Amino acid sequence: MADTLRLAFWNAEMNRAGPGLLLRDVLRGGDPQVASVVQTIATLDADVLVLGGVDYDAGNAALSALNDLLPAPYTHVTALRPNTGIPSGFDLDGNGRADEARDAIGYGRFPGEGGMAVLSRLPFVADQSRDFSGLLWADLPGADLPALPDGAAGVLRLSTTGHHETAVALPDGRALHLLTWHASTPAFDGPEDRNGRRNHDETAFWTLLLDEALPFAPHKVPFVLIGQANADPDKGDGNPAAISALLADPRLQATGGGDTVDYGPGIGPLRVAYILPDASLTVTGSGEGNRTDASRHLPIWVQIAF
Repeated sequence: MADTLRLAFWNAEMNRAGPGLLLRDVLRGGDPQVASVVQTIATLDADVLVLGGVDYDAGNAALSALNDLLPAPYTHVTALRPNTGIPSGFDLDGNGRADEARDAIGYGRFPGEGGMAVLSRLPFVADQSRDFSGLLWADLPGADLPALPDGAAGVLRLSTTGHHETAVALPDGRALHLLTWHASTPAFDGPEDRNGRRNHDETAFWTLLLDEALPFAPHKVPFVLIGQANADPDKGDGNPAAISALLADPRLQATGGGDTVDYGPGIGPLRVAYILPDASLTVTGSGEGNRTDASRHLPIWVQIAF
């Protein structure tokens, strides 16, 4: 690696219908999506890749097996424990049942569905990494909570998938802090707008963290916000205020700008994924990878000089 660092994010949409199925498909070979994902990651050639839509397992088994298929496997990989599929114990969608995917802390048919992972050629700095995903939605300052069943606010976390800080060691001795998230889609609910409100607040979390308005130690520089806000500042469903605020924040650099997904007829192309380096970093380039048949989402990347 020279004096630049390529950071990338891609929602590979590798979710499977049950636990262990992703590992099965990776190990047995012949799965066309897995083959396409491997080719896309290899072509992207990022030094650090944040991968979304990959099912979580505590032993990193599925992620490690996927990494082993790469022509040049990453030397450091970690799966980020998500809130998806964790039972809430409440009938959150009000349909008379409390055991469905929409009743989980974060939408999921099983614990860990569609989590996030980091693949890096740089070592992780464990003592500078944090998991914010346990924060209750009700404890977010200014939270726009919908009506919930009695007691649900005491267990419902803000993060649908997760809010994490993963630090990697730069060659110059500093740590680069990756602030990652994958917000709820702002659709597939009713007039209570639970998903829309949560989507907004999941992104508003970062502005509050930068403002030191949350019960966490202050953020460190250099850092990069990277992930899927599931919100477009100009079109689509949802409240664009939180993502618009991040894009206009002078503490961040709004790289990219093109659509990152095409949801097809009825919704169309949207900008939902972002890499926003802090203002102290020198950005030398950014762009999108090629569209593939593995996912509706485009990989996005940013080149940083250090």
